[in-house]
Amino acid sequence: MPTKKIIFTPDAPAPIGPYNQAVMVNGTLYVSGQIALDVASSGDIQAETRKVMENLGAILKAAELSFENVVKATIFVKDLNNFGAINEVYGSFFTPDPPARETVEVARLPKDVNVEISVIAVV
Repeated sequence: MPTKKIIFTPDAPAPIGPYNQAVMVNGTLYVSGQIALDVASSGDIQAETRKVMENLGAILKAAELSFENVVKATIFVKDLNNFGAINEVYGSFFTPDPPARETVEVARLPKDVNVEISVIAVV
């Protein structure tokens, strides 16, 4: 069985269930979906997305990686009409070469947030 290393940082929200912020296996980091509890109720989708991306950045940093190491992202949104606003913020974290990605509209997200993003990064 491959060795896995659990990644945790106090600079991102603690898990709200039986999972870890991230797990490193064989040079690949799997980061759990991140949300922005403290910003979600503001109604500002860009502020919420920025906080989600900052949470992801904190976890990447704890694993000694950065957004440049991200090869895959998944975005879950409650309202696909926010796609452009989310994209604007999300894209600012990935210059010049963004990762592969999908964006999916869902009926509901944990804690009733508006956006959740997970990533996969490689060393």
